[in-house]
Amino acid sequence: MSEGAGKPPVVIVNPNTTVTSGTDVQEKLIAAARVFSDLLKPTLGPRGLDKMLYKTDGNTAITNDGAKIVAELMVKHPAAKMMVSMGNSQEEACGDGVTTTMLLCGALLEEANNLLRKGLHPLTLVEGYRLGLNTCIEQMDIDTRDASEDRLTAVAETALRGKGAEAALEHFSAIISEALSVLAENRENASAEHVAMFKTGTGGLRDSRLIRGVVVNRRVLMDNLPNHLENAKVAVLGGDLKIRSMTRNAEIKITSADQLDSFVDAEKSRKDAIADAVISSGAGVVLCSGEVDRDILHRLSDSDIIAVGELDESELRNSAEATGANIVDSILDIVAEDLGVCGSLDWERREASDQVEDIIRIDGCLNPRTVTIEVGGGGDTATEEIIRGLHDSLRASSIALADNELLPGAGSIHTRMAAAVRHASEKEPGRARLAMDAYARALEIIPATLVENSGGDTLDRILELRAAANEDVFTGITPEGTVGPTIGVWHPRAVIEEGLESATETAMSMLRIDQVISARGD
Repeated sequence: MSEGAGKPPVVIVNPNTTVTSGTDVQEKLIAAARVFSDLLKPTLGPRGLDKMLYKTDGNTAITNDGAKIVAELMVKHPAAKMMVSMGNSQEEACGDGVTTTMLLCGALLEEANNLLRKGLHPLTLVEGYRLGLNTCIEQMDIDTRDASEDRLTAVAETALRGKGAEAALEHFSAIISEALSVLAENRENASAEHVAMFKTGTGGLRDSRLIRGVVVNRRVLMDNLPNHLENAKVAVLGGDLKIRSMTRNAEIKITSADQLDSFVDAEKSRKDAIADAVISSGAGVVLCSGEVDRDILHRLSDSDIIAVGELDESELRNSAEATGANIVDSILDIVAEDLGVCGSLDWERREASDQVEDIIRIDGCLNPRTVTIEVGGGGDTATEEIIRGLHDSLRASSIALADNELLPGAGSIHTRMAAAVRHASEKEPGRARLAMDAYARALEIIPATLVENSGGDTLDRILELRAAANEDVFTGITPEGTVGPTIGVWHPRAVIEEGLESATETAMSMLRIDQVISARGD
């Protein structure tokens, strides 16, 4: 009898665990990733369509922004989660190019699947894809152009096309250029994080404008507070504008009316001291994060000083950066150097309700380090989509301004990179050449999708682009789905390069997986 015969088998995993091996692994991962990228395919380009997202809480959103769609999807498949992680990384790094990145990754995996079925080893594919990526970066070095003023405007317009803001394209692109120009004069690294957005809820898109300051929604507590101030000094307070509350409970025994009067007088004198400190500081506006005492507010209104309380941390910080004020903890400690200046302050009374409050505009700041884009339009859902488009445009424009490196859009740069990879593959003697050719075909998913979304013939247009790829003039896909010069379509190099690297690395990570072990049994 052999040693160990009759003994039960060694069990190291749960009986419900399933193990998938071989080419089935890659096929399942690739199929899941393709479903995810195909979901975003119709949203690409100036003729891209929108998706309606119906959330679990009953709210809806209409968007063609890849980052928004990725953020709202509740995915379960591990391959889809890798795609979501890739999209989030692209959004955090560049603020744009999420849809392009998703499509490229899906196309790379689809081309890989065809070669895997023919017997090509996954690591050979990885090697070819890495060689293809290096060739693309070299082609980017050749095609990179400086960011002139006209090209920067084109970057802003390119990011806005295909979104709700396209209805007022020139109007919004001028606002974005002005916003970044104002910020660049007053801080080193001007970016979209320094531009706040405010929805007016009224008017149309062309009523949108740039505020050289901040706009906040807060209830103005008294009708007789000054409604228009010019060249007013601003004090920003990180606390309450009232007597500080006691941290411990205490009981005071009063035995006579004189003691009560002295107690009330002492409280009044402390409030007067706070009001006098504000008045003597020369401030015409007080913004604070806490409550404003009614008695102090009455004293300030008599001196034509407006006080606004209960601002959140971001509003307080933006107000300080816009006006040049320093945030102080106590108004009693304020000095002249802590005050900022605003060109004007106006507030607009709104009807009382649970959501609508008065609109307070601080505008005309001399050296604002934060500005606000006031977005017109009555529809809340549509305005949210416009704000997303503006944010993408701001991110792209700020990156282009900082890096001073641009690449042509409309599928032009992807076509030129595909041609470069094909040329480089001719010098590759091994099987990696097949992977490089697949990499080149995957790059053409971008111009192919632009043609498809414009209603054109994909095969004919791609062949035309291949014929024009080596010309000195950048050639891409026009909004009508035809082949023509790429006029006024530019992207920051960082958006294209980061997206291509993320897509390639994610695809190679999936191709390296040879076994999936599922403890759930699915």
